[in-house]
Amino acid sequence: MREKILNSAAEMFLSYGFKSVTMDDIAERIGISKKTIYTHFSTKNKLVAAAGLQVIQNMGCGIGKIQDKNQNPIKENYEIKRYIAQHLKGEKFSPHYQLQKYYPKVYESLKEKQYKLLENCMQENLKRGIESGYYRKEINVDFISRIHFVGIMGIKDTDLFTPEKYTQPVLMDHFLEYHLRAICTQKGIKTLEDLIELDEK
Repeated sequence: MREKILNSAAEMFLSYGFKSVTMDDIAERIGISKKTIYTHFSTKNKLVAAAGLQVIQNMGCGIGKIQDKNQNPIKENYEIKRYIAQHLKGEKFSPHYQLQKYYPKVYESLKEKQYKLLENCMQENLKRGIESGYYRKEINVDFISRIHFVGIMGIKDTDLFTPEKYTQPVLMDHFLEYHLRAICTQKGIKTLEDLIELDEK
């Protein structure tokens, strides 16, 4: 039952936002009493933290499977972007913004875990890109991986990038192109532009 609650809560939080979804909503979705939820999660705060962690872990597994394909690093970035876009829905309700605003301690804890999860992924991608000639050899891998993460988190700021003007998929497209153009060689730029052209078809 705990897993069922966690899975349903995570899906609803991503779809409608962490603040918007109540314990009553989750109980109704599963067809159980609210008391049953509190048996497993004594506060909504604890449920939010557990659901957020599960989302990060699930994303990590999905990204790991993409990495196992050993594609060229630019194509890998695009496949990861598509995977994230498919699994992190709810852009209209900005679950990320609600988590940061209403559950700041949980947000900071999850942000740290998310960076640790993505750090290896980003650095491995950069190293392979340098070795294979897609990325410039003089780039600082540690700096680029950190600034990449800051950018990923930054485009979720709905005050700066209002949903009326920017959808999350569009922001992710713009940011990934911006990131890759900054680090690619001519070989990498050609691959990037071919992928952009394919995406637009």
